[in-house]
Amino acid sequence: MQDRRPASAEPAVPIDPWDAPELTGWRRLPMHAVVRPDAPRVPLDGRWRFQLLPTPRTPLADRWAETDVPGCWTVQDFEDIHGVRDLPHYTNVTMPFPDLPPSPPAGRNPTGVYEREADVPAGWAGRRVVLHVGAAESVLIAHVNGTAVGVGKDSHLASEFDVTHAVRPGERNTVRLTVVKWSDATFLEDQDQWWHGGITRSVHLYATDALHLADVGITAVPGGTLDVAVRVRSGEGVLPAGWSVSGLLCTPDGILRLPADEAFARANVASERVSDFLGEARIRAAVPGVRPWTAETPHLYDLTVRLHRADGSVADESRHRVGFRSVEISGADLLVNGVRVYFRGVNRHDFHPLTGRVVGAEEMRADLCLLKRHGFNAVRTAHYPPDPALLSLADELGLYVVDEAGIETHDHAHELADDPRYLGAFTDRVARMVLRDRNHPSVVVWSLGNESDYGANHDAAAGWLRRTDPTRPVQYEGAVKDAWEEAQSASDIICPMYASIEEITSGPHSKPLILCEYSHAMGNSNGSLAEYWRAIESTPGLQGGFVWEFRDHGILQRLTGEGAGRPAGPDAPADAYADGVTAPGYRWAYGGDFGDTPHDGAFCADGLVLPDRTPKPAMAEHREIAAPLRLELTPDRREARITNRQHFAGLAWLSARWHIGDSGTAPARLPDLAPGESAVVPLPTSLLPHGDSHLTLRVTTARDLLWAPRGTLVCAPQVVLAEDHRDLLTRAGAVLAADGAGAVELDDAGLLRHPLLTAPPVLTLWRAPTDNDEWGGIAARWRAWGLHALERTLVSVGREGASVVVRSAYATDGAGTVGHEQVLTPLPNGGLLVDETAVLPDALTDLPRVGTVFETVAGLDTLEWFGRGPGETYPDRCAGATVGVHRAAVDALFTPYLRPQESGGRHDVRRFTLTGAAAGPGIAVHLDVPRQVSVTRYRAAELTAAAHHDELVPRATCVVNLDAAHRGVGTASCGPDTLPAYRVGPGTHRWSWTLQPI
Repeated sequence: MQDRRPASAEPAVPIDPWDAPELTGWRRLPMHAVVRPDAPRVPLDGRWRFQLLPTPRTPLADRWAETDVPGCWTVQDFEDIHGVRDLPHYTNVTMPFPDLPPSPPAGRNPTGVYEREADVPAGWAGRRVVLHVGAAESVLIAHVNGTAVGVGKDSHLASEFDVTHAVRPGERNTVRLTVVKWSDATFLEDQDQWWHGGITRSVHLYATDALHLADVGITAVPGGTLDVAVRVRSGEGVLPAGWSVSGLLCTPDGILRLPADEAFARANVASERVSDFLGEARIRAAVPGVRPWTAETPHLYDLTVRLHRADGSVADESRHRVGFRSVEISGADLLVNGVRVYFRGVNRHDFHPLTGRVVGAEEMRADLCLLKRHGFNAVRTAHYPPDPALLSLADELGLYVVDEAGIETHDHAHELADDPRYLGAFTDRVARMVLRDRNHPSVVVWSLGNESDYGANHDAAAGWLRRTDPTRPVQYEGAVKDAWEEAQSASDIICPMYASIEEITSGPHSKPLILCEYSHAMGNSNGSLAEYWRAIESTPGLQGGFVWEFRDHGILQRLTGEGAGRPAGPDAPADAYADGVTAPGYRWAYGGDFGDTPHDGAFCADGLVLPDRTPKPAMAEHREIAAPLRLELTPDRREARITNRQHFAGLAWLSARWHIGDSGTAPARLPDLAPGESAVVPLPTSLLPHGDSHLTLRVTTARDLLWAPRGTLVCAPQVVLAEDHRDLLTRAGAVLAADGAGAVELDDAGLLRHPLLTAPPVLTLWRAPTDNDEWGGIAARWRAWGLHALERTLVSVGREGASVVVRSAYATDGAGTVGHEQVLTPLPNGGLLVDETAVLPDALTDLPRVGTVFETVAGLDTLEWFGRGPGETYPDRCAGATVGVHRAAVDALFTPYLRPQESGGRHDVRRFTLTGAAAGPGIAVHLDVPRQVSVTRYRAAELTAAAHHDELVPRATCVVNLDAAHRGVGTASCGPDTLPAYRVGPGTHRWSWTLQPI
């Protein structure tokens, strides 16, 4: 910053804005909610001259590189003139440097200097000119034509500077933006994501009249009351006489002209609340027949607020989309428009695998549309305010938003919560978020931040917020984490993290309980989500939660050629990834892959979708759990009951058809039901078969919606009409061979030899540990027992009639010996009946699986199965799949979780076939009861050993697992383990299956 005081003044106080926690900004304009889509502007996005310096004090070189704005320099390719090499760095809690608050590193602090010219129109002479920088990480220092125009902090909110005094209209002007990566503010932004640097949102200049709208605050409630608070200022200081405001509201019945509230103006005069430099006005109206805004019915009204000069001409205007909506807390219920609602939410970071923190409006729309299609109705903006475009989209598409301030001090939480040096920063970040976002109907709750303990700084911010916006509740997990019911002023909601089902149902609660984070989606995860929602929907005071989180933060990394080891960046080829899988020469990078240290590994890969937004199986699980209707059989099983589970909408937006097995489909007429109502409908008798039959109601969108085209699947509830109780051999269409009519061939170790198998069926107790297994400490116990390397000893081989009985012992490491018996009985045409028994010692208290693994010959590429599908399912995550006949390519069964692990399972499988495209034999397997089955191209040991998918080489054969018991996946990487009902313990396990050539 330049010192412009006269020489006779006292010397300037030396200050480094990156090392001054008391300084939250300098000459930065107050945050506001004025929206000027038609204001004259000069866009500044695009190519800028650029230098990346090792410290903010490093002199500039004589030459410049170039880079794009917006952009994160950590993922961009540019000439690194100073050799800084600043790449993405991931930590969850630990700061990326050892320095203590409030001072950032002095020796290495990457600093980006951006510079470009801007042609300011001559017509802007005499007008107020503002520089808008959408976001910069983490300290922004702005200059125009060599004049310091301001400083901004907070990496996720815009900074605006009045540059009227510095620009030269009609000429080419030089804009320089200096971005210092590490600062005192960095300690407030320890937010469990990649650390980046750069200008991450759009930059532009815009012009207004000297007389301008300084802020617009809107309150609109379902009864039709509209209240608009307007603030007016002048770039010349003193307000001119005679200014006024008015409004225009577009309704279905026409345009309502809204004059200023004269009573408000008279009251201000009477109470001596009149200023010569700050004008305040109100517009109040009673709008008849409004349609309220909700996430299910997002009705919006266009409002224009105008500021007039004394002669009546328009000096400035602001445009808004208004939703008439109320939020209140009554006892232990949070009410939207007077109705208790469920929050089926997800936490969302700003992330893109090529551009890092830079996310465009179309990317945001794709995020929110995908969430709506999978039953989500709420978003928590973890852990900072989003681009305002996201909130506009939430208004339009219909999502409730918990808007969170950019405060997370995780590594130094309790120290900073009461540190008076950071008091201004806490309050500033909360205040600026509220001032920017308060006109969005989608924002229903304010959050004071995340994982920053609880102290006086939170109470100060909460006090400011409550005074400014009493229309919304406030939440903060840190205020309730130690005592949910304890009185405090920072949270109106009990909003715990990763509380167990037992904990949340231990009420009664004095406030609404909405989990701010739960069901940690790291890798193969989200077990027991259905059980959570059964508890939520059946327990007073529970109103839902926000899954952690939406997206895996895998950055696309180049492995070969020029730039190997670096992020692929915005210029990566279009075919570098698809369907969650990277092309050869690339991989999804996580913590440590860019040489970053310290780091937290793959803990950033904890989303419901893969980095390219490909849904993981848990998305289908949530879609079914959040279904807008419920299907049940009546007690006599002759009819079905349909219930509308929504809060505000009917079922007219839905269409449905009945489906049953291979018998076909029939149209279904959905009854006209208000929210909460039920009706009985007849079953489609023309489809009802005998045997094992499951009736599915496939529900889709009946028309094109903003978030989904007509025909998009909404849910597929299913009821069981009849089950097949025939014995295994009957279902397999097999009979036992007569003595001597068939042969069982064994090798010297007593293992089966079969022409369709390349590896014999053996006992397995191991699975490639999931992220939950690893981070939850469960896999360490399994390794200590040696489950990954059991030593098999043949005990005996004998005959019992036509059957061969093979008894083996599997030695663990200190947990005893597992006894295994395999009875192999020949069936006609080369088939086998396999009866297995495993006896596990008591020391093996918690196992990943008990079952059989074998490998087939090559060339079997297609799996057809009767069981749950079509997607991946596990014992504690299978509500999102229907029972029926499903078919898929073997290669498509595997879910490419970022870190290779147990994947591709299908639950409740009764039978399956494996066949190839070419003529040749396949295999058919029938199971005694519905079992967990997986068919992949990888052995468990190969998945266990690999850190990334580029290390895996798929086999030509199929690796088949048939599990007598399989452990649930749980959420133990951050939260509760799988429920006891889904754990596998010691004792005797028995299972049977048939293997037949086809």
